[in-house]
Amino acid sequence: MTAGRTARRTARRTARWTARWTARRMTQRLAPLTTHLEKVLGWVLVGLMSVMVVDVTWQVASRYLFKAPSSWTEELARFLLIWIGLLGAAYAYRSGAHMRLDLLEEHLGPAGASRLRALSSIAVMVFSITVLLLGGLSLVSLTLELEQVSAALNIPMGLVYLALPLSGLLIAFYALAELTCGEAD
Repeated sequence: MTAGRTARRTARRTARWTARWTARRMTQRLAPLTTHLEKVLGWVLVGLMSVMVVDVTWQVASRYLFKAPSSWTEELARFLLIWIGLLGAAYAYRSGAHMRLDLLEEHLGPAGASRLRALSSIAVMVFSITVLLLGGLSLVSLTLELEQVSAALNIPMGLVYLALPLSGLLIAFYALAELTCGEAD
């Protein structure tokens, strides 16, 4: 009976040690990847915003200076705004720029606030996976299957809607990183 109890105790200790070791290794690998992904996403957003500035400038110039408005610039600006908005939401979530109510967090104390942040990260992860990722993939596949194309640019609308599942994947990844590594940098 004592040998069995000792074996169970040793097994529990080993399981706890393994769990801590695995979590530590995951954190060590996830943190640099998250930081690198954040930098890449930031540069992608800068590039998209630059293209949008040039596009809207050309639209204004062609309309008012040349008196011949370009037909594709308005549609391109709309599609770029969709991508900037959705990818920007992922970037804002990672950098902690989204609005949040911290009234409850202030009154819970450190342990309660930590649990509340973990619960919040799980809720964000569930939402981004179910609504943005899965719902977005469904929308993309439907529009590609129906061969829906944009009016002026004549590009498949599935490519435009691809911003939804991509931002959902990024937000879910950042929520997982926040859950395992702690606070966002």
